[in-house]
Amino acid sequence: MRQLIRSIALMAVAAGLPACSNPKEPTAAPAPQQAAELSHPAPAVEAKPQVSAASRAEAKELFATRCMPCHGAGGAGDGPASVSLTPRPRNFTDREWQGKVTDEHIEKIIQYGGLAVGKSPAMPPNPDLTSKPETVAALREHIRSLKK
Repeated sequence: MRQLIRSIALMAVAAGLPACSNPKEPTAAPAPQQAAELSHPAPAVEAKPQVSAASRAEAKELFATRCMPCHGAGGAGDGPASVSLTPRPRNFTDREWQGKVTDEHIEKIIQYGGLAVGKSPAMPPNPDLTSKPETVAALREHIRSLKK
């Protein structure tokens, strides 16, 4: 009989139920991780926007007008305005940097500027792009494509 009770108690614990029905015996609280899983659903994974040909064309134009003066046409940080900047603009062709930086970081600096990520305030924000996630994604794609 004892063995039967012990087996039932073990099955109840495995199912997340109190181990006993005796009010004098304390019941085990769920483990902190289990409690967190029960009270907070897993965060939703944000899907990256699909990039259309129109967004890629807009991104190409934006890169030529806003990014190229400092970062250069090829993204090497050698644009005509770069000579007067300290620190020098980011070299997007740098494989090591490309391997370390996240897509989210690139998109954040495009939209909110250097100060938003602890970098130079010379990298200006582009607040008009915060409502254009597809264009921002296309700019990020372009920056990623410059890796040598």
